[in-house]
Amino acid sequence: MSLALIFPGQGSQAVGMGRALAISDARAAAVFATADEVLGFPLSGFMTEGPEDELTATKNAQPAILAHSVAVLRVVEDELGPVAFAAGHSLGEFSAHVAAGTLSYEDALAAVHLRGELMFRADQERPGTMAAVLGLSDDEVEALPAGVRARIRGLQTHGQQVDLAPPGRRTAVNLTGLAPADLHRGMVLAHPGALRTTRSVDVRLRAVPYLTRPVRHNLTVTLHTGAAEVEGRLLLLDAPEVRPGDEAWAQVRLVAPVCALRGDHFVIRDPNDTLGGGLIVDTDAPRHRRFDTEAIARLETLARGSPEELLLAAIALAEPATAGTVASDDETRAALATLTEAGDVIALGEGALTDDSALYTRAGLDAATESVRDALASYHAATPLRPGMPREELRGRLRLEPGAFDQLMARLTRDGLVAERGSAVGLASHSPALTAQQEAAASAFLAALRAKPFSPPTDQAPEGDVLAYLEGAGEVVRTGGVIFAAEAYRELVERIETHLRAHETITLAQARDMFGTSRKYVQALLEHLDAQHITRRVGDLHVLR
Repeated sequence: MSLALIFPGQGSQAVGMGRALAISDARAAAVFATADEVLGFPLSGFMTEGPEDELTATKNAQPAILAHSVAVLRVVEDELGPVAFAAGHSLGEFSAHVAAGTLSYEDALAAVHLRGELMFRADQERPGTMAAVLGLSDDEVEALPAGVRARIRGLQTHGQQVDLAPPGRRTAVNLTGLAPADLHRGMVLAHPGALRTTRSVDVRLRAVPYLTRPVRHNLTVTLHTGAAEVEGRLLLLDAPEVRPGDEAWAQVRLVAPVCALRGDHFVIRDPNDTLGGGLIVDTDAPRHRRFDTEAIARLETLARGSPEELLLAAIALAEPATAGTVASDDETRAALATLTEAGDVIALGEGALTDDSALYTRAGLDAATESVRDALASYHAATPLRPGMPREELRGRLRLEPGAFDQLMARLTRDGLVAERGSAVGLASHSPALTAQQEAAASAFLAALRAKPFSPPTDQAPEGDVLAYLEGAGEVVRTGGVIFAAEAYRELVERIETHLRAHETITLAQARDMFGTSRKYVQALLEHLDAQHITRRVGDLHVLR
């Protein structure tokens, strides 16, 4: 019996991948260590710890899946015996080459990382979108190009039932009203009437540089776009042939309809080779005369894009972009107004646009919102008694500048997704609640603080999450190593401010005598007031700011 190995492609990544494998087997750990060394960044950290948005980025997901595939291979290859065939889905072809010995693991890592980087840049330069399907009960969709209709019963991502399928996420769709025979590879789901099919596409074609012959006019080819694969005829429009590495305008006339959009990527092949690829510039295109200067000029204009399209691409590349950076002249400001009015670009701030207004594409804001939701949901699951994640920690995870972060939080607060609680941000739906045992511990601690309000015990604090809960609820205030009941803290601050307004200065000894307490308590309090910019220290004195 012959043995065949099939390796997975992009979409099979998940945070935690490889963790148990590396712990249990030194061969797998060595594979992951080699990946970190070759790539020059901690890929294994993204694989085992996340965050998910870093791991799912194409430039990281592709080498991660390769590394995991090779790690599994190294662990089991001695037990498998001779392998007759190795294959892979898309990216998995590189893993198959490593298994077959036709490519070294180190070279495959470098190639896959470059492949992911180029795909990532291409997506940034020509951002694509996916329509999320909402309102799942009886939501009607159309499967193109066949045009058959069905209703959605549910969505699943990584085995989990979800209500929203965001762009770029591998998703299973449960459809009713269709038989398996009604569907085939390359079909696209869309709301009825949202997309159209085509049998001809105008393209900017670049021949692959390693071809041993030029690409000829009127050649029978197979066009690949998305998951579709359709036979057609290649008509060169501005060149008699396309030499390896060169570019040309072309039209592909197809024998069967395909669902494609302007800006989609494509690849063409003949029975023996990959010939080239590029971008689809126009769909449902009329037949052109060869070397027609007007037709070529129109295609070049389409490729450059309208001011709105160019601005939308610039915002997608930098988002969140600032209005002053991307719209600095009358033409781009007019284009920005058109995009915001159409809802393709969202300005986070309220009121009129300013140079500091943060801008997102519609898909970009959806992705940012999902990142906030995921980060806060994970934080609440790990620390259910805390009111939310510290603002700066969340900002760091999102990698946002302070101004853009503030505008995003304000927007999501208005939308009812998040709530700002002091210096923390949490999901608006999150409501911390103590268990009966924790409630008893919290009550006992508060009673001890109130029994000696200005000299509270410093060795009876409850566990960290309970204490954080009391802080978030406004029951206690932490001042360095001393915790005061909130009402005692307010009295302390009020009496010190009253003294300073009357006498301008206060010493540590005066504060100690005022409250009949010891040095350690007033020292912690005064240092806290300095840090809160209520007072400031001048030598041994403290004065109001």
